[in-house]
Amino acid sequence: MGFRENLKAELEYQDIRTKDLADKAGVQKRTIDHYLMNNPQEPSVTNAFKIAQALNVSVEYLMTGREIQGKLPLTKELVDFINGYLTLNSKKQAVIKEMVEILHE
Repeated sequence: MGFRENLKAELEYQDIRTKDLADKAGVQKRTIDHYLMNNPQEPSVTNAFKIAQALNVSVEYLMTGREIQGKLPLTKELVDFINGYLTLNSKKQAVIKEMVEILHE
């Protein structure tokens, strides 16, 4: 199952309306409604993080339907870093990857 199905199932399980989730997560209701449509766009990392926090589940759970054992916590700092990385062009992303590999040696 994907994000749409897992989000829908979690809303039903927790008996939460989309409006209440939107208010709690700080995401527009129409955005959440869009994620629940039959042919939705995947959420941004930031929105997935906000929705997962509001539902008290992990982003991994919403995306895959299962928890990942031994996972690192997805903090706001990490989400901001990932979003920043994704805005870089491929050349700059390659530099970041190389730096990480050097630091892991």
